[in-house]
Amino acid sequence: MATIQHSEILSATPASVFSLLSHVEDFADYSDLVQRIESLGNDRYRWYVRAVGMDWTFDVEVTEKKAPEVLAWKSLNGVKNQGRYQLHPVPGGTEVSLSLTYEIRNRFVEKAVNKAVNPLVGKVSRQILERVQARLDIENER
Repeated sequence: MATIQHSEILSATPASVFSLLSHVEDFADYSDLVQRIESLGNDRYRWYVRAVGMDWTFDVEVTEKKAPEVLAWKSLNGVKNQGRYQLHPVPGGTEVSLSLTYEIRNRFVEKAVNKAVNPLVGKVSRQILERVQARLDIENER
């Protein structure tokens, strides 16, 4: 399995950050690649993503939701993957760490995919956290 990790510090409390991240349907607002997300009930969601010139649809299930520390999920179909946001208070805000693992059974395909996916996931993760920070800033101005 390949693992991608990304971490950022947001200037808000863990509870505030977790509140936004735990609304999975809103991730479509946080990334240009996520077209929309449908709730399937029971903490399951269908994601519609446009990436690397292709449309992708996959279902995920939230496997752990422990406010304000952890939000984790796993795929139910498509590329086998699981992810986890871990939130830690730090001076001036919250460190948000993403760990995403995925498995592609063909080693040759996996090497090619890794070259494209690692920078793409890093870009998406930065974009998501930047937009979460922007939303937190707007909420704090109110």
